[in-house]
Formats: sequence, C-alpha cells, structure tokens
Amino acid sequence: MQTCFKKYWKTHKNLHLLAEGKCIFPPSEYESIFDGYHFTGPLRPSQKTPYRAVPAHIRRPDYADTGIPVSEREAKSSHSIISLNDEEMESMRVTGKLAREVLDVAIEAVDIGVTTDEIDRIVHEACIERECYPSPLNYFNFPKSCCTSVNEVICHGIPDKRPLVDGDILNIDITTYFGGFHGDVNETVFVGTPDETSIRLVKTTYNCLAKSMDADQVDLPSTTTTTSSSSSSSSLSLSPSPFKTVRVGVRYRDMGDVISHHANLGGFSVVRTYCGHGVHRLFHCPPNVPHYSANKAVGVMKPGHCFTIEPMINAGSWRDDVWPDKWTAVTVDGLRSAQFEHTMVIVKRGEGLETPAMLEGGPPLDVMTARRLKGEDKLANVDLPSEQKLHFLRYGRPHFVDQLHALKMDVAKILDTADTRSA
Repeated sequence: MQTCFKKYWKTHKNLHLLAEGKCIFPPSEYESIFDGYHFTGPLRPSQKTPYRAVPAHIRRPDYADTGIPVSEREAKSSHSIISLNDEEMESMRVTGKLAREVLDVAIEAVDIGVTTDEIDRIVHEACIERECYPSPLNYFNFPKSCCTSVNEVICHGIPDKRPLVDGDILNIDITTYFGGFHGDVNETVFVGTPDETSIRLVKTTYNCLAKSMDADQVDLPSTTTTTSSSSSSSSLSLSPSPFKTVRVGVRYRDMGDVISHHANLGGFSVVRTYCGHGVHRLFHCPPNVPHYSANKAVGVMKPGHCFTIEPMINAGSWRDDVWPDKWTAVTVDGLRSAQFEHTMVIVKRGEGLETPAMLEGGPPLDVMTARRLKGEDKLANVDLPSEQKLHFLRYGRPHFVDQLHALKMDVAKILDTADTRSA
C-alpha cells in the first residue's frame, strides 16, 4: 500500500490542487524548474495562475479528474482507426462549430498588452457559456483551457502572465468537448504590426493546410488599402491545388508530401515531432497524420474517418526542443513557427461518391472576403460551384488576412519572393 501511495503521489497531489483551484506549479517552484536551462530564443516563461473550475453539470472526458485519458491509451494500443456513423459525424459537427466560435472569441481579444492568461480566461468562460468542457484542461495534467504558442513556440504553449508585444505572432489552439466528442481547431494571428518574415511564414503555413485539403491557397490583394467590394472581388485569384489528397483510398503518409513540397518552396521547414491525429470521442487517437515527406504513417482514408491536419512550419530548422515544463515545444534555433489546424471527415455523398467534408469547426478553406461580401450576388462573376460559394459566405477567410487589411499594409513587395518560389 505504501509503495502504491508513493508511486501515485504526484497524481494524487494534483487532484487536490485541481479541486482547490490551485497551481500545480507554485510560482517559486515553476521558476526553479528552468534553472540552468538554455533557452533557444528570446521568449521566457511568466507566472502561471491557478486552475479554472468547470461547473459540475458539464459533461467531461475521462481524464478531467485524474489527468489520465484511459480510453485513449486503450485505443492507441489497438492501432485501429474508427469509422464514424452519420449520428457521430453530426455530433462532431456540433462540437466543431462550438470550437470555431470559441476560437473566434479568443482571437477578438488578441492585442498588444493582453496576456495569454487573459486569453485563456476568455476561452474558459466561452466554453462554459456553451456547456463545453475545455479539452486541454488536465489532459495529462495540462494546467490550462487552451494552448497559446508565441513566436518560437511550436505548440503546447501554456498561457501565462506575459503581455503580448507588438510584432508577436500567436497561435491559439482550441478543443471543446461537447456531447461526448472533441472539436479541434487552431489559427495563428499577428499582434500589432508583423515583420516581413512573419507575414510570409504565416501565409505559407496557411497555404500548406489549404493545399493539403485540396483547397484554394490564400492570394492576398497586391494592396490591402482597398476596401470597396468591387475592388476586393477583382483582387481574388483562386489557384486550385494540383494535388488531390483528402479522399477515400489515399494513404495518410501522403499528406506530408503535399505539405513539405509547399513549405520548402517557401523556404521554410516542417516540424516532424508533432502531427495530425484522429479525433472524435477521444482527444487524440489513430490515425497519425505526419506533415513531413517520406514518413512511415500507416492507414488509408475510408468513409467515416475523422482526423486533423495541423502543419507546424518553422522559419528555420525543423528540429524542436521542449521546455522543462514538459509541454512547451520550441524551435531549436529560436526562429519563429506558425500553425493552422482543421478537422476533416471522410463522408459518402450519394451512391458511389465519397468525398472529404470540412467540419464546422475548422478554419476557412477559402480567401473570399465574406465579412464584406454580404450575399451571393457579389459572387455572381466568380467561377465556383454553388456549394463552394455558400461555403465562402459561411466561413470568410483566416483572421490574419483581415489583420493585414486593418493595418493597411502593402504586402505585394513582402510576399513577392515567397510567391515566386511557390508558383
């Protein structure tokens, strides 16, 4: 009994801290774990605040109290890929839509001087308002309700009291648990005025995601000072991806070839340690979806498969390091990293027709300015299927494009080199 108690003392202690709304790492203890650590870049950890409570009536995953996702471990050991039925896919759409809403709320709060801890509070409260459990909270003892990855942080950044500064880039990764299913989505946005490399990095990363889903890449207007609807329409150029990747029969390993090809053309590298994953009743499960080329992932896409594509693209080396907090993954050279994530499900539409479908929770696939295009009449002269036009109106475009418009930046010169490489 004593041996068992000692073995699980850390988990037992964390349960008490969680119940009491305290920090797993008190400020003094958290600072001490970094003693002697060689930081790869300029970012430094800051003070962490206590766990945020989730009302007892909200349905929660099996790890919410213990930090141990037992059902997930069992699924990974079997290596089988689950195919969802129609009812389960609808549940995924519901939780995915909620995740999208929470992410939009979080991004609205991003500004110079705002802390990532404040963004985490906003995310947590937005989840509670929607009767969702924030999936990251206590997942393997992760202490917050979302991941916030700043600058050289690749993924799994822990929200803290560091204020965002002008020129930062920030990825916010949201997962909601509702009705027994997880909805997973993230975007990278700018804080204040971005530098040229950051603009190219973020655009290329988004395009890696878009190309991997057979979507259209972001084609920013040559000048973002134009705001009229007619000028906006004329600036749009839809360049179909030459790759056909997300469909029944495609090997999951092939996704990495598409993403690596586009990232390398832009002069960037693809992270290899972290990958896309299956998601549904479990937060992470088979299949693995690596984003780099010549990977050894197993499995072939079939109807009912649900998985994320979430390329992490670095400005320098693809290699990573992990801070002593055992979560924060950073670039080894301290250069910046960006990421976008979307959840896909392979669905069957009509007899013999099997196609990929986007869940409501994912970032927009397309570049139409839906916030300015208020009706289908503005799309009348655009050569697109009606279903895709409706999709434009529903999703709009990624937030970082609107940020560049708001800054009234002429990005033609900035993007010229990257666009030439990617042509």
